[in-house]
Amino acid sequence: MRHNDIDLKDWKYSDINVDSLWVIPSREKGGKHKNIYHGNFIPQIPNQLIRRYTKRNELVLDVFLGSGTTLYECENLQRKCIGMDINANILHFVKAQMSGTNALQEKYFFDECDNRDSVAVDTFMHEALECVESQSVQFIIMHPPYMDIVKFSDNKQDFSLISDLKEFIQAFVQTCENVLKFLDSKRYFAIVIGDVYKQSEVKPLAFYIMNAIRQYFDVRLKGIIVKNIEGNRGKLGSANIWQYRALSSDYYLFKHEYIFVFKKEK
Repeated sequence: MRHNDIDLKDWKYSDINVDSLWVIPSREKGGKHKNIYHGNFIPQIPNQLIRRYTKRNELVLDVFLGSGTTLYECENLQRKCIGMDINANILHFVKAQMSGTNALQEKYFFDECDNRDSVAVDTFMHEALECVESQSVQFIIMHPPYMDIVKFSDNKQDFSLISDLKEFIQAFVQTCENVLKFLDSKRYFAIVIGDVYKQSEVKPLAFYIMNAIRQYFDVRLKGIIVKNIEGNRGKLGSANIWQYRALSSDYYLFKHEYIFVFKKEK
């Protein structure tokens, strides 16, 4: 089934990355993209995923909208977008960024929503789908906080306040249950997530999440992509310090994240 606008007659000239290792030297800049938010996307990630798994005018749902990277890429790529986030402050920033956008009401809907609350999600999605004149979603992207590594808000339901691994997994599964029902059958969703270092050991958060999705939902795992995070905002200008800390201890520096691509079967 064709689920994108890629011209296979000119496939040799396509810049869609089909490798399982994405080495991205620097964050794409320009337009509405601003590196003002801890944990925000490198725009190249949603750009690649949206072009690979959707067609023009189809609808993308970002479940953790953050500073709006997916939204801005949808605007650039002529896709509709729905975005939800629990952080009201960052949504004010996104609203200001999108204030001059043409066809804002017809193509884009974003607002505050607790994606762990099934009733809240249902109410939000029905309003959002009506606003953008769509019946369902064609692609979902999720880039959650990596537990409590970075605190994003004081909201008790914020994923970034969860310090317990089992609680985080259960909360994420609940969120997926709340949003995946709005995704068309045989369409795709992606989870962008990294691992964490807690209690003096690596906690492979990404693989726990991947395993939970496969266990609880009728999906097929279509890709495990490793993306390097060279030059991430938290370590800019301090590479030597982090190298020293690693050498003086027994751990390795995280230079990667995972992108899991799933296909919804029903």
